[in-house]
Amino acid sequence: MTETIARIAGPYLLLTGLGFLLSAGFYARMIAGQARTDPVTLNLSGAAHFIVGMTVLVNHFAWSTALEAAVTLVGAAAALKGAGLIVLPEMAARSPALGKNGLRFSSLAFVAIGSYFCVMGYRLIG
Repeated sequence: MTETIARIAGPYLLLTGLGFLLSAGFYARMIAGQARTDPVTLNLSGAAHFIVGMTVLVNHFAWSTALEAAVTLVGAAAALKGAGLIVLPEMAARSPALGKNGLRFSSLAFVAIGSYFCVMGYRLIG
């Protein structure tokens, strides 16, 4: 199950990180516009994050290896983000803009985690 989730999440995280890097202006505007997001869209985003995160956690709550722990943590992060968007939508919508450095750090983190998941999930090494 660990490799399966890594194979699914890895490309998504990698592409998202690359999007943050290559289209930084777009994502900065998107994040800055969160406060004006339609409430239904915000709730649906919360539902999607929560369902994906809980699906990972219900099927994979393992900590024995670094990859298992990373997959579990990504599931927990998605579930927590979704819960926050559902329970405290106004606070989530007012979250501060990341700024150029924050977006760059986020992009590098997404690329690193996504690459790690792809390498390990598809057994590209070892």
